[in-house]
Amino acid sequence: MASCSSSTAAMAMAITIFLFLLSFVTPVFLAKPIHHAHHPRFASHNYRDALAKSILYFEGQRSGKLPSSQRITWRKDSGLSDGKAMGVDLVGGYYDAGDNVKFGFPMAFTTTMLSWSVIEFGGLMKGELLNAKQAIGWATEYLLKATAHPDTIYVQVGDAGSDHSCWERPEDMDTPRSVYKIDKNTPGTEVSAETAAALAAASLVFRKCNPSYSKILIKRAIRVFAFADKYRGSYSNGLRKVVCPYYCSVSGYEDELLWGAAWLHRATKNPTYLNYIQRNGQTLGAAETDNTFGWDNKHVGARILLSKSFLVQKLQTLHDYKSHADNYICSLIPGTPASQAQYTPGGLLFKMDDSNMQYVTSTSFLLVTYAKYLTSARMVVKCGGVVITPKRLRNVAKKQVDYLLGDNPLKMSYMVGYGARYPQRIHHRGSSLPSVANHPAKIQCRDGFSVMNSQSPNPNVLVGAVVGGPDEHDRFPDKRSDYEQSEPATYINAPLIGTLTYLAHSFGQL
Repeated sequence: MASCSSSTAAMAMAITIFLFLLSFVTPVFLAKPIHHAHHPRFASHNYRDALAKSILYFEGQRSGKLPSSQRITWRKDSGLSDGKAMGVDLVGGYYDAGDNVKFGFPMAFTTTMLSWSVIEFGGLMKGELLNAKQAIGWATEYLLKATAHPDTIYVQVGDAGSDHSCWERPEDMDTPRSVYKIDKNTPGTEVSAETAAALAAASLVFRKCNPSYSKILIKRAIRVFAFADKYRGSYSNGLRKVVCPYYCSVSGYEDELLWGAAWLHRATKNPTYLNYIQRNGQTLGAAETDNTFGWDNKHVGARILLSKSFLVQKLQTLHDYKSHADNYICSLIPGTPASQAQYTPGGLLFKMDDSNMQYVTSTSFLLVTYAKYLTSARMVVKCGGVVITPKRLRNVAKKQVDYLLGDNPLKMSYMVGYGARYPQRIHHRGSSLPSVANHPAKIQCRDGFSVMNSQSPNPNVLVGAVVGGPDEHDRFPDKRSDYEQSEPATYINAPLIGTLTYLAHSFGQL
């Protein structure tokens, strides 16, 4: 099991010993002035509180046997026989959003982004670091089960059509827990390469605190990526009736192959993956101008990730990725000649009607991460005659997060449980129905729709959940049936954790 608690205890002991020895130091040394890092004096938001809540949210999405440390206590055990239909153990993992299906593709992307958040900003997380690692470990334990058999990945548990025809708590599920897989005969390069990326990224998270677990993760990532690359084919073709229209891949699988190779390059430092990237980068879309980063399309993320090898590690063979990353930035920042991004009148980045906030959080994360890389290299972005500094990137990211947290025309926080006003009727089965503790009797499949269609607030507060967000005119009806705007999802929260950590640290809150 993924755990870093023993390492944490050892660190606490080391600090105690250090402080004991320090008590013998001559007072003259202690009299020297201490220079504190400069932090801005005022922040309009409590980013530390938002960070803690955004991590806590993942406990509300857990499937399986819940631990005694479970903090969202209205949730109980669920899906305890998952995998049984195929004779495998697929208990655990996360429900992706407001339903009771476990979709492997977005779950893997969520894991990658949680891990990237910790890799880049975990050193600033303080007390929330262990919670973030536990959120990642809950996912990797499941992904290891899903990839236990060579050249096979179990990519979904639950029939989405049947699940969506019911409105019931995960603890009451009686819809078919069908299991779907990809293999040599029915390949799924998108989900397999993303799973490899997730395992590789997570191996970096656990490398110091749990090296044996880290080795298990990277070994599995290597095997899964080899499978993804060797048996190419879209899982949206082989499993179309199952995964579409829910998580149908539109961007193809080339972006996941580049993304997966980038993570294996970073995690292993094996020249095999660098050679793979150099040899296949262009055919896999390294220079394409698709500038949407999310669970389906990873091109932009791969460009930012690989730019670090040039900017920070000075790997000259990947210098093109700085240009590719810069092109993305220039398309995004208002006032540049190449700017293509659309913003609402209130200033929110707007990509599409369905779950737009996922692009807000993923984009904001890329901005603060690229700013970090640029600062390390003492470089800027040049968009025609306009110079974009790392500070400008951070300011744009902050504005997006501030909008999410309440600086918007409706003065509404789109994070449940944060601020004075937030969504009350989110599209989420477990949150909207009475808890098992308050209503022990089973709620049948169709019986829950009377609640779903009602105007009553959700009885269980899914703290930290970020919903799909307002429309292009900054309007938000707070209507439970409006899944496009009112449904939270794990892949909305995952990249936000990194950005919130940076902001909380910047304002002296951590």
